[in-house]
Amino acid sequence: MQRLFNKAKSALDSHDGGGGHQQQQQQQPMQEDRPSSVQAPTVADVTRYRYHHGTNIGSLFILEKWLTGHMFPEGAQGSSELAAAEAWVKKEGVDRARERFEKHWREYVSDGDLDWLRDVAKCTTIRLPIGYFTLGPPYCDGTPFKHVAGVYQNAWPAVKQLVQRCQQRGIGVLIDMHGLPGGANPQDHSGTNSGKAELWGHRSNRDLATRSLCFIAQQTRNMENVAGIQIINEAEWDAKGMYDWYDEVIGQLSSIDPTMPVYISDAWNLDKAAKWSQGKNSLLAGQSSPVVIDTHLYWCFSNEDKKKSPQIIATEVQHKLSALDGKDGSVVDHGAAQAVVGEYSCVLGEDTWARGQGAPKDQLIQQFGNAESTRFQQRAGGSFFWTYKMDWMPGGEWGFKNMTEKQAIVPPPSLTLSDVPSRVQHAQGQQGQLKQNAVGAHSHYWDTNHPGQYEHWRFEQGWDLGFGDAAAFFGMRSQGGVQGGDKIGMLDLWVLKRLRDSGQGGKLVWEFEQGLRQGVKNFYESAGI
Repeated sequence: MQRLFNKAKSALDSHDGGGGHQQQQQQQPMQEDRPSSVQAPTVADVTRYRYHHGTNIGSLFILEKWLTGHMFPEGAQGSSELAAAEAWVKKEGVDRARERFEKHWREYVSDGDLDWLRDVAKCTTIRLPIGYFTLGPPYCDGTPFKHVAGVYQNAWPAVKQLVQRCQQRGIGVLIDMHGLPGGANPQDHSGTNSGKAELWGHRSNRDLATRSLCFIAQQTRNMENVAGIQIINEAEWDAKGMYDWYDEVIGQLSSIDPTMPVYISDAWNLDKAAKWSQGKNSLLAGQSSPVVIDTHLYWCFSNEDKKKSPQIIATEVQHKLSALDGKDGSVVDHGAAQAVVGEYSCVLGEDTWARGQGAPKDQLIQQFGNAESTRFQQRAGGSFFWTYKMDWMPGGEWGFKNMTEKQAIVPPPSLTLSDVPSRVQHAQGQQGQLKQNAVGAHSHYWDTNHPGQYEHWRFEQGWDLGFGDAAAFFGMRSQGGVQGGDKIGMLDLWVLKRLRDSGQGGKLVWEFEQGLRQGVKNFYESAGI
C-alpha cells in the first residue's frame, strides 16, 4: 500500500518535484479521457490472454534427429532439418521427398493426439516451432534451403491445417519462428548444422526474417485461435543489435495487426528483457502489439546444476522468474511485464538423480514437476513443456505425455472443474455486495489516510470491468462444450489492453487500474478459484 500511496501522492502533486522530462512524458498521453472502446472479451481475447497450459508440439515442421530419427535416412550428414531434407532429396528426388515430408506434417500429430491434449492434459495452447523455410520456396531463395525448396511447397498450408484442427478443439497455437535465416543461435534446432548464429551479423538474414514474420502476421490476422507470433527462439546472450531488430519487427507487425501478441526471446537474460518490454508495453506506446517475453528454464545442462540434489533444484524452482518482481503489477506506473516459460522439462542430470538421498526417482520427478507447475502458474503467463511428439513416446522426462500421466506436470485447477456455470452464477449473485465492499474499502482508505481530490468512480468502473472480464474468461470454455475454466494468465497485458480500451486518462487513472485488478481478484475468490 505504501507503493500505491507514493504513486498517488506523486500524481496529485502539481509540482514536478524535479522528476524531469521522463515523468512529464509518462503523463502526457493520459491528460484527459477519450471515448471508451471497451467490448466484451472475444474468443480471440481469451485465446491470447488466458493462462497457457501447454506443450511444444514436437519435431514436426523443424526436425531434430534425437526426437524424430525416422525422418533421417541412413547416411544423412547432420542432425538438422536441412540435413534430413538434403538426404531425402538425394536419395529419392524432390517430389518423393516432398510427399514424405507432407505425410509427416499431416499424420505425425494425429487427431487422437490433439484429443488427448485437450481432454486429458487440459492443454489450452500448443507452441508450434517452424522455420522460415516452412513458408515455402520464395522464402528459401538465397539460403541454404534453396536447392531443397521444392520440399516446402505445401508446408505453410500444412501449418494452417494444423491450426484449424486445433481450433476445432478449442486449442490455441503460438506460432514459433524457431529457425531464422542464418540462425539466432548456433544449434541444430535453428534448421542447419552450420554451428553459427549468423542472423545478427548479416543484414540480409534479418531482412528475410522480418519479411517472413510479416507474412505470418498477414496470414494469421483472422485466425482467432492463434495465441501469438514468436519472432525468435533462444537468441544468443547479448546478441549485437538484437533489441534494435526487435523494435523494427514489432513496429512492422503492429502495423499489420496490433492486436496480435508478439513473443520475444529473453536471450537468457530475463531481467534485461523485462525492463525493455516495459517500454514497449506502456500507455505511451499507443496501439502497439503487446510484447511477451519467452524464457526457457532447464536444470539438466550446466555443471553447476549437476552438483545439486533434486530436492535443492525443486526448491530453487520456487524462486524462478523473480526478475519480474517490481516490474509488473502496475501498468500506469511502469508499463507491463509479462513472461511465459516457452520451454522446460522434468529432465535432470544423472549426477543430480544420484544425489537424491535414496528417494525413489518417480517421487523426485513428481516433486520437481509439481514445483515447476506451481511456480509457473503463480508467476508466468503460461508454460510450454518440451516436448510432446517424438519417435520414443511417451518420452521419459522429456515427454509431456509421460509427465502428465505420472502427475508430475499438472494443469491449473480451474481447468479441471466440471461445475463452471454454477460457479459463475454463484459469483454473479454476490457481485453487488462484493462491489460495494471493494469500493467502500478503497474510498475509505484513501479519504481517511491520505485526504485529497480523488475520482473513486474510476475504481468503480474498473472493478465492474475486471469482474466481468474474469467471469467471461472463466465461462467461455464451458460455452464451447469444453471442461474447465480459464483464468486471465496474461493479467499485466490484459490490464494494459483494458486501460487503452477504456479511454481513461488524467492523473487518477491509477484508480481505474486498481479497480480492474480488484474486480478480477474478487471474482476468483467468489468463484472459489
